[in-house]
Amino acid sequence: MLHYAVVFLVIALIAALLGFGGIAAGAAGIAKILFILFLVMAVAAFLMGLLRKG
Repeated sequence: MLHYAVVFLVIALIAALLGFGGIAAGAAGIAKILFILFLVMAVAAFLMGLLRKG
């Protein structure tokens, strides 16, 4: 999941450099959503791991 967020971030940066505003905004939005989703899942997995050990 984090890999896809980074890929969309790179696409957004390249599109922004080339002047494609709509594509850059869309890719950046997708990257933000995927990154937040990754963070939520990572925190949930960390908490579940703590609960199983404790």
